[in-house]
Amino acid sequence: MKWLDLPVAKKAQGIIQLPGSKSISNRILLLAALAKGTTQVIDLLASDDTDFMLKALVSLGVSIASTGENSYQIIGAEGQFHVRDARLFLGNAGTAFRPLVAVLALMQGRYQMSGVARMHERPIGDLVDALRQLGADINYLEDQGYPPLEIKPVKFNHDSIHLTVKGDVSSQFLTGLLMALPITGKKAVIDVSGTLISQPYIALTLAQMQRFGVVVEHDSWQRFTLPAQQYYRSPGHITVEGDASSASYFLAAGAIGGGPVRVLGVGSESAQGDVRFVDALEKMGAHVSMSENWIESDCILSNQSLRAIDLDCNHIPDAAMTLAVVALFAKGVTTLRNIASWRLKETDRLAAMTKELQKLGAQIEMGEDYLRINPPENGLTPDVAIDTYDDHRMAMCFSLVAFGAPVRINDPGCVSKTFPDYFDQFSRIVQSG
Repeated sequence: MKWLDLPVAKKAQGIIQLPGSKSISNRILLLAALAKGTTQVIDLLASDDTDFMLKALVSLGVSIASTGENSYQIIGAEGQFHVRDARLFLGNAGTAFRPLVAVLALMQGRYQMSGVARMHERPIGDLVDALRQLGADINYLEDQGYPPLEIKPVKFNHDSIHLTVKGDVSSQFLTGLLMALPITGKKAVIDVSGTLISQPYIALTLAQMQRFGVVVEHDSWQRFTLPAQQYYRSPGHITVEGDASSASYFLAAGAIGGGPVRVLGVGSESAQGDVRFVDALEKMGAHVSMSENWIESDCILSNQSLRAIDLDCNHIPDAAMTLAVVALFAKGVTTLRNIASWRLKETDRLAAMTKELQKLGAQIEMGEDYLRINPPENGLTPDVAIDTYDDHRMAMCFSLVAFGAPVRINDPGCVSKTFPDYFDQFSRIVQSG
């Protein structure tokens, strides 16, 4: 499908069962593959990104069997993959690529890792530099600092590990190191230079590692210590909670379209940072309620727009994109700060978001790490064709435009990266006409 036309939506109301979290799914797959024992994974996200991780792990000799819808049995390799020579293609799945680089760099194998063209534009030099401190032998096959990569057997001769990694480009570099180092069995200390962005994603990594028996200590999120002789052990069964980033689109719909809209599978006990998206919605005037396993939003403002906000979004980098579109329905100028990481995602999201919001009549100011959105005074420009840049979140965010004007979403199939049936689910809560 080249495009999808969405008619004007008058109201949003309903209940949505969320797909599994992408961030948790790919972390759990890798941890289960590295662990001792057999892990039954339930409610794994079915998407392009998890498919790339599953295929890579099978190529590395990990035994994985489907045991039902979105459920898998994984027999752990106890810290060492059996296949020592492989070529892995990982699409544009950063949550698969970065941690696998770290893990494979600490093994005695020869691997080549590549992805789509956009993945080859996403920097990985800071992670490679950190791994080289440990004796990792990694070469760039094309441009310095970027995939594709060639990895050769590590020359590891440390009794203990102390390394430094930059924290201001991508939290996935630190995540990769944290997940990989326990396979050495040695005490490890990681110092983070610069400000650590997307801190909640590191908290998420530590939470998943703990489920597999590895505890990491940290000092103000700038120094991380892994005690020696900690190895991954299967917890037996593990269930993936719903995706908090995906929840943001439906909760935003409830706030814009009246609601109530309830999402199932994620709630107040979530380890995902993007669950705090609801705090921003409340600041804008929405009403939010939640329990351990669901969140619900509606709008209690009668005959009024939502309110503009000025927000540091470092803690919700993905869900902040949703706020950029919600800002079109808010009274006043919304400013989203500390979002420089948008430039290094599936596309340059700062530039893409600016261009598409302007098509709708909004006045946009784009800085190095912020976006300022002034909604159009006389309503959204109707029948705009939104380009999605092969970026799932661009497509899902801009579906919300339908609450103000009919809109065309180009290349809607790009949502398969994390939420293949998103538009079917969106249509379930939307009342048009």
